[in-house]
Amino acid sequence: MDLTARLLETYPLLRDLPPDARECLLASGRRVAIPAGTVVFDEQQPCQGFPLVLSGSIRVIKAAASGRELQLYRVQPGESCILTSSCLLGHTRYLARGVAEEGLEMLYLPASAFHQWFKEHEAFRQYVFELFSERLTDLMELVSAVAFQKLDQRLAALLLQRGPVLRATHQALADELGCAREIVSRLLKGFAEQGWLKSGRESIEILQPAALKKML
Repeated sequence: MDLTARLLETYPLLRDLPPDARECLLASGRRVAIPAGTVVFDEQQPCQGFPLVLSGSIRVIKAAASGRELQLYRVQPGESCILTSSCLLGHTRYLARGVAEEGLEMLYLPASAFHQWFKEHEAFRQYVFELFSERLTDLMELVSAVAFQKLDQRLAALLLQRGPVLRATHQALADELGCAREIVSRLLKGFAEQGWLKSGRESIEILQPAALKKML
């Protein structure tokens, strides 16, 4: 499948644009491949462009001086990054870090092209505003969970969301929850002792989802 077909399939909003506008997008964008674990953008860096993710995902995290991290959200194919949009529209620097969670392929629009598209194409403006709305809801849910839920409840919710079989290390789960690995390991051990799950090397199998749901 060529690049144009992949873009139209992944980002249906592009179908609402005139053919010449889509050709302009392909001409101005830069197709890039980024290995897993690479920092795509970092705190206090200027924003250089707007990513349209074709495959893989970007994990957006906020890091503390202590080294602890909290995942804010993921950017997957068909989505884009609200932080990037905010930086481009507000002419500010990044306030969080984006890391390629998997091998990442994307079309990278330069900032000048983003501003031109935002100004000239209603479909693109609507997409950006819808993205803000969706991400704001996600972030409000995250704030609520951090502020009002105990860590064991947040871990149970994460397991149910990612289950029934998770391929993840204890450290990866801790990074997503913004806590220490030792705490996650202790909680998982407790869940396993009650027969709710079976934890192996980089693998967790949920055996009793109903028991985890009762914690929420």
